[in-house]
Amino acid sequence: MKYTRTVLACAALILMLAMGVRQTMGLLLPPMTIANGWTRDEFAFAIALQNLLWGAFVPFAGAISDRFGAGRVLIASALFYMAGLAAMAMSATPLAFDFSAGLLVGLALSGTTFGVVMGVVAKVAPPEKRSIALGIVGAGGSFGQFAMVPYGQALISGIGWYAALFTLAATVALIIPLSAGLSGRQAAAPQASQQTASEAFGEALGQRSFHFLFWSYFVCGAHTAFIALHLPSYVQDSGLSPAVGMTALALIGFGNIFGSYGAGWLGGRVSKKWILTWIYGLRSLAILALLLAPKSPATLYVFAFSMGVLWLSTVPLTNGLVAQIYGLKHVSMLSGAVFFGHQIGGFLGAWVGGLIFTRLGSYDLAWWISIGLGVFAAIVCAPINERPIARPVPAAA
Repeated sequence: MKYTRTVLACAALILMLAMGVRQTMGLLLPPMTIANGWTRDEFAFAIALQNLLWGAFVPFAGAISDRFGAGRVLIASALFYMAGLAAMAMSATPLAFDFSAGLLVGLALSGTTFGVVMGVVAKVAPPEKRSIALGIVGAGGSFGQFAMVPYGQALISGIGWYAALFTLAATVALIIPLSAGLSGRQAAAPQASQQTASEAFGEALGQRSFHFLFWSYFVCGAHTAFIALHLPSYVQDSGLSPAVGMTALALIGFGNIFGSYGAGWLGGRVSKKWILTWIYGLRSLAILALLLAPKSPATLYVFAFSMGVLWLSTVPLTNGLVAQIYGLKHVSMLSGAVFFGHQIGGFLGAWVGGLIFTRLGSYDLAWWISIGLGVFAAIVCAPINERPIARPVPAAA
């Protein structure tokens, strides 16, 4: 039990640092584009690329973690994170920025966030407490998103964006000692399947539920990336001050604390797929309310907190379903494969949202697409089969 608590504490702190520092990317957009003479599209493409590569690398990071333990993956990824942030400060061209913010940081996030960290938590937590454990760790990541926005803004305002990036790199270095809490290879259950990683992946691809999880997570990524990157600009387009946009982003992170923990708690008591169905449906209603309501700070704050409650509450539920349906032996790899769908959505949400505004001069179409995607995700979550896959147990030697 003491070991489990150590894993939960370290996992929550690692997610807090990794996700929190990433949340400051939107704050860097105005000063970096002005200083370097870049367009917003060029900056946004690098962040969209980061989302895509983050998702593409997660299954591999998860497979390495499943086989050799999470500690090595976390240390290597933290070093990539530090290098990426430092290289962002020194990027003189959009291509160099694509390499630093896109490739290096995307690779780093694949090994310091949900796929690897949640995989370890799923293995060490007892089955009856797995969902709430995932929710607790998810809440830690949510707190990081809440706390790092004012921290990052204070750094940018106080010492400038260039020095702020090096300070953020030093902050990320704290992941290295915390990785000791997740080090070692977590043993599978005594009667675990003897599948290889490729066999487990092939089996998952043959299941409809895997595809339902993939595409619902795609919608989650499209929603979160679009809102996180473009909400501050939408606020200013509505005639409100930039401070309202920053406060709205912080409120999303604050609401996310309650959402992640609450989803994990509920997931241990009622059907996870129906909670996901409600989450995606309520997201569509929240966006619809935003479009119809008069634009004021109160409207934006209520929307931001409400969306925060629904923000990454999908993470403990989706990871919990992967562990519940497919077992624990390859849970990090399979969770990472599903997460790739999230990041494809994130790439499109960040990039297409900007293209729509550039072409039409308004985000309205992007908001309406987001409403439709939420309805789609709610529909595809409903037929998920939550029962564990039955496999023959190997005979004892």
